[in-house]
Amino acid sequence: MNLFTMENITKSYTDRILLDDVGFSINENEKIGVIGVNGMGKSTLLKVVAGIEEADAGKISMGNQVKICYLPQTPVFTPGTTILQAAVGGNMEEWNRWTIEADARSMLNQLGFADYEEKVEHMSGGQKKRVALVNALLTPADILILDEPTNHLDNAMSEWLENYLISFRGAVLMVTHDRYFLDRIATRIVEVDKGKLYSYPGNYAKFVELKEERQNMALATERKRKSLLRTELEWLHRGARARSTKQKAHIDRIQAMQEMKDIQEEKQVLLTSTASRMGNKTIELSDISKSYGNHLLIRDYNYIFLKNDRIGIIGPNGCGKTTLLKIINGIVKPDTGTIEIGQTIRIGYFSQENEYMDDSMKVIDYVKEAGEYIQTSDGRITASQMLERFLFEGAIQWSKIEKLSGGEKRRLYLLRILMSAPNVLILDEPTNDLDIQTLTILENYLDGFDGIIIVVSHDRYFLDRTVRRIFAFEGEGAIRQYEGGYSDYLIRKELEGLPDMTVKSMGVGSAAQTEKSGSENSAEDSRVTWKKHDKKLKFSYKEQREFETIDEEITALEEKIEVLDAQMLENASNSVKLNELLEKKEEVSQQLDEKMDRWVYLNDLNEQIQEAANSSKE
Repeated sequence: MNLFTMENITKSYTDRILLDDVGFSINENEKIGVIGVNGMGKSTLLKVVAGIEEADAGKISMGNQVKICYLPQTPVFTPGTTILQAAVGGNMEEWNRWTIEADARSMLNQLGFADYEEKVEHMSGGQKKRVALVNALLTPADILILDEPTNHLDNAMSEWLENYLISFRGAVLMVTHDRYFLDRIATRIVEVDKGKLYSYPGNYAKFVELKEERQNMALATERKRKSLLRTELEWLHRGARARSTKQKAHIDRIQAMQEMKDIQEEKQVLLTSTASRMGNKTIELSDISKSYGNHLLIRDYNYIFLKNDRIGIIGPNGCGKTTLLKIINGIVKPDTGTIEIGQTIRIGYFSQENEYMDDSMKVIDYVKEAGEYIQTSDGRITASQMLERFLFEGAIQWSKIEKLSGGEKRRLYLLRILMSAPNVLILDEPTNDLDIQTLTILENYLDGFDGIIIVVSHDRYFLDRTVRRIFAFEGEGAIRQYEGGYSDYLIRKELEGLPDMTVKSMGVGSAAQTEKSGSENSAEDSRVTWKKHDKKLKFSYKEQREFETIDEEITALEEKIEVLDAQMLENASNSVKLNELLEKKEEVSQQLDEKMDRWVYLNDLNEQIQEAANSSKE
């Protein structure tokens, strides 16, 4: 059942068109993830749906009984309110007081709160966001709108929220850059790109696959258009005498083709390693301890960082991860112990909060403060060229920083740090407020970074993608080392808590057991598949007819897919029609796969029949 529909919606801020004549709908129980480059209008879309902001033009339809709850990116509370009061909000009446308070306490406990009477003005921004999340989850809603719900959640909290939203009976519309989160929860991905909305059924993995298909189709169509345009222009330029006989409609069509904007491959944040040379001595931590009051964060910690170390630091909120980064960077002094840093070490520190930015400065001037140009493996690159690689193009370079979105400011801050050519990168929650496209290219950059990388992150995907060693805060100041990425760490922790028989049941037993299991499965497969035909050496009547016609049937299915691809390209911004076409294409593609499997079987059987016939003649 449809809950919400918007038609021909347009929304602008000053000279930036964020939503350009778009349509969008939300159906019952859908879990929709909204993604796109920062500054493209993701949060604006959520605010328009939530009724926080009005569209400049267009129509919005929604049932009278449909209730919407909205979690903003930066929540605000009334000073003097306690954590429990803020979490409960307007959801409590006398008849449900005890139930709501009990639920609120349970959720707050899951999200790391113990003192429910603490005043909200004493909390950090991340703590306020978690309290607001509890309030949103407690609010009865048919559509739950969440703007960056996973920011400031540790890994255990993210997993708890995943499970909650999977079982949530209403619809969810969310902006998040957590790809594992999207992969588990989303039933549809909506991409905001240059004012348009593109809808893809399925989770994040399916989105990546379908987007590549859409881009390939668009580029193929563009190549055909340009080829046709060249032919038409040759026709138009054949001479003055012939031109007088040309049809006006034909000429108008050529002019329309000329005016069409070129479809370009998606621009990316292109990064090349600019690390400075590193000497033999890196960073050495000896017997480091740090407490705040009675709260022990780090106890007697020792580690010597190796060249090209890729370290991921994890642990619950408040355990001391950021404190450790600040100790390494010299911002915080340890209570005991020493830090020795080699003379050639240059640290680039990407903190959770941006360094001070003068909003009145122009974007390009802010970058030029770090350097007019940088030397990369591609040669010398000017500040303006580097900005273009970070998706700050044209006029936006000369705009004031105050016009940038929060995510764009984070991207600008990251650029400035990388331009300083560090050989040690310290990244504190880099995935907060960076869009997926920027994260993907940052990950590729880190692959080739010639230096040490130290990352604090709750983004499980980012950790799996970038680190090779995990430092886990495990309570009472202890930091334990695990080899591999975050998923390797989880497996290790799970195995440590399981008895031997349980481990074997998970498939972690001996190689002999694995081999035996594989052979049993293989034997079972051979009993159930029709592809095995060792003793059969002739076609049945039905198979003979099928063998004669199957090539034509495959061709027809391939042509049907081409037609559907063309229709999908024409309807790329119509989410309802696109969903219908995608479902139809999936159905036809499955038929084609089955036909191809059948084709392999029939041709294999035909070859055996021919070989048997030839042998009998001999």
